[in-house]
Amino acid sequence: MNSREDAEARAKSRFMLISAMRVAGVVMILAAIAVFNDVLSLPDWAGYVLLVLGVFETFVTPTLLSRMWSTNEKR
Repeated sequence: MNSREDAEARAKSRFMLISAMRVAGVVMILAAIAVFNDVLSLPDWAGYVLLVLGVFETFVTPTLLSRMWSTNEKR
């Protein structure tokens, strides 16, 4: 029974990490929008960097982590 509890705890922590990555990516995208609208006084290149990193962290990183942690043998 202990190994099942360990597996559930591992799955829960991985889900929380993936969710946190998505939220952080959305925050980066919102910060980039704030830069482009002159709410944050940063140069435009910083806005573009935040935008690219935010999109990558929102859409690509969770997929890569899910594939890496997958228990399916289809890889």
